[in-house]
Amino acid sequence: MATLSDDEIKAGLAELPGWDRDGDTIAKDYRRDGFAGAIAFVVRLSYAAEAANHHPDLDIRYDKVRVALSTHSEGGVTAKDLQLARAIEDLAPGR
Repeated sequence: MATLSDDEIKAGLAELPGWDRDGDTIAKDYRRDGFAGAIAFVVRLSYAAEAANHHPDLDIRYDKVRVALSTHSEGGVTAKDLQLARAIEDLAPGR
């Protein structure tokens, strides 16, 4: 799977509120209701990631979860990253 062009990434991010490009990744910070809420969110998104066979980089800080997506085998952002970002958005209550 080829990496997306800058314009393709920009167009994809326009449909994903709160997601930004960070170098060769796309990322978003989510705030949940406390630590348990953050962990519950990570568990939910882990099932979507497993189903897609595509796994995000996660950083959990108490009630905040940073999700970063990149197709490491391709060296950048691909359609798989945008697809998983959309799936994660569908799991994020209160977005």
